[in-house]
Amino acid sequence: MARKTDSDTVRRLRSSAVILGGMGVLAAALTSCGSEPDKRCVDPKSHDKAQGYRVISPSQCEGKGTSGHPAGQWYYGSGGSGRYAKGGSFSKSAVVERGGFGSGHGSSGG
Repeated sequence: MARKTDSDTVRRLRSSAVILGGMGVLAAALTSCGSEPDKRCVDPKSHDKAQGYRVISPSQCEGKGTSGHPAGQWYYGSGGSGRYAKGGSFSKSAVVERGGFGSGHGSSGG
C-alpha cells in the first residue's frame, strides 16, 4: 500500500480550490446573464442634448395619465443616478443585446 505524502495532500487541496473557484465563476456568470438592465422612468418629451431625459416618479410609467396612457416611459441601461438619464434606450431588448447594465457601453446618467 502506497504511503500518502505531503505533495499528495497539497495536490488534493489545490484541486479542491480550483473546483470551488470554478464553481464561483460559473455562478457569477449565470447570475449576471439573468439580471435585468437598469430601468428608470423618464419623461420622453423632456430630452436635453447635454443631460438626457428627466427622471420622473416610477408611478408615472405604471399608471395612466390624462390621455389614458402613462405619462412616462421606461428608459433602460442608462446606469448612474440623479435627475437625468442618458446613454440608454427605450427598447429593453436593445440594451440586453449590447450587454445590459454594467457592460461599459453608453454613459452614466447625472
